[in-house]
Amino acid sequence: MPNSPSDPPRRISVQRRGPMLVEGPVEVELEDGTTVSSDRFRVALCTCRRSRRYPWCDTSHRARTSAGGPGRPSPDSCAEGPDSS
Repeated sequence: MPNSPSDPPRRISVQRRGPMLVEGPVEVELEDGTTVSSDRFRVALCTCRRSRRYPWCDTSHRARTSAGGPGRPSPDSCAEGPDSS
C-alpha cells in the first residue's frame, strides 16, 4: 500500500534560487484541481512560475541576471516562491 506508515518519508530538497527537488514518482495537484504525474526517480518542481512546462522546472529561472554580471541570479529569481512575478 503506498504511503503506509511503514514507508520511508519522501525527501524534498529546497533550494534558495532554484526548483524544489522531490524524490519520485510524484503526482502533483494543480490549483485548478487537475493532476500531473511523473514516474522519474527525482523531479524538479518550479517555484518561480517562469517555467513553460509548469509545474516542472525547465531552468527558466537561470535566464534572469542582475546588473552584477552574466550568470548571476538577480535577488528576485526564484527566491520568493510561486506568488512572485
